[in-house]
Formats: sequence, structure tokens, C-alpha cells
Amino acid sequence: MQFEVLTLFPEIFSSFLGESLIKRAIEEELIQVNLYNFRQHGLGKHLKVDDTPYGGGPGMVLRVEPIYEALVARDQHYQSRHLKTYKILLTPQGVPFNQKKARNFSQSDKVLLLICGRYEGFDERVRSYVDEEISGGDFVCLGGEVIAMTLIETISRLVPGVLGNQLSSLEESFAQRALEYPQYTRPPVFDSVTVPEVLTSGNHQQIEHWRQAQSNKRTRQQRPDLFKNT
Repeated sequence: MQFEVLTLFPEIFSSFLGESLIKRAIEEELIQVNLYNFRQHGLGKHLKVDDTPYGGGPGMVLRVEPIYEALVARDQHYQSRHLKTYKILLTPQGVPFNQKKARNFSQSDKVLLLICGRYEGFDERVRSYVDEEISGGDFVCLGGEVIAMTLIETISRLVPGVLGNQLSSLEESFAQRALEYPQYTRPPVFDSVTVPEVLTSGNHQQIEHWRQAQSNKRTRQQRPDLFKNT
């Protein structure tokens, strides 16, 4: 599984890529993550990548030329290695990311090229050079880097070998379009709250029935939109 991140701030990813399961997955060559600063395609002496918006308004808008040139360069790079890219623009105007998309992407043989915005967004013409626009949700971040990390982590954990127990990714929240059931561990009693007796009974059939009932109850209460489609 290969990711390419176009960003003005590659240093933001240092800790994310250097810790925990993502680090191990990279070391074991289960995934690859390349960071590409598209400022190197900026204009003029100062490698300018943004400008004031036509029509006025606050902030700065990312220009189309640096991003276009970066996309062309990365396409050529991967074409020379007989690989294709799938270009994803990370923007609040995109389709919300979900577990189904994550699973589909985890099975892709293309390099997922994630384009991170900054400032007040992209020149509208950038959209004509990408394959898909994805949003992290109904909110606005300072830039697309945090959303890129979300996609990388969510997709990577579905790649065989990344998780210690691959069943985890199949049984948890949203994999079955339902919220996960309550989980408990030791101690059996804390602050007068006791672990449900069924979980310590050893009766796996009853435990499974309890978990399914709790999952359905939680989904009805907190995400009825999911429950309608299960």
C-alpha cells in the first residue's frame, strides 16, 4: 500500500510516521508513505504558492500552477515505475470519508496521492486535475495534513499484517455498520461499577448475544442513521 502526500508542511508528519504501528508497518514494508513539498514548484524567487482571491475576501488561496506541476511530476515519477496514481483532494467540500471508502482504498493497487490544502483553500481549477475530493467531516482544519493522517491510519490498519489481530478490523465499529459494544477489562469493580456478569460467565454464546444487543442499542441511540442501513 503506497501513499504520497503533497503538503507544504511535511515536518508535521514526523511523529505520526515514527511511532507505533504505522512505524512498524513502514519498517516491514507493508505500507510506504512519501512526503512531497509542492512548494518546490512555487513561482518566482520566493517559490510563491498562494495569492489573494479574485473578487476580494479574507486570506490567501493556493494557486493552481504549483499543484498542477507537482501532480505532473509525481505522475511521471510513478509511471516510470509502472505505477498509477489516484489523486485525492482533501477539502471540506469533498465527500465525507468513511469505513467503506477506507476498505476500498486498502485494496487499491494505485498510489494514493493525498493533496493537503492550506490557507483559504484551493483555486477552483485544481479540482479538474484530481480523481476524487474527500472531506474529514463537517468541520474545517487549519490544513489537510490531519485529514491525510486520518486516511493513512484508517486505510493502513486494513492492510493485512499491519494489525496484530486482523479480526479486530472486521469486528469493530462501522465494519458491520454498527457502533461497537461496551468493552471492559480488570478490575472487575471500580468506583462501585461492576463489569456485567455475562462477560465473566464463560458462556460465549450468551456473551455474543449480549454484545450484539448492546451494539444495536448503542447504534439506535447514538447513530440511528447507521442502524437504518444495517
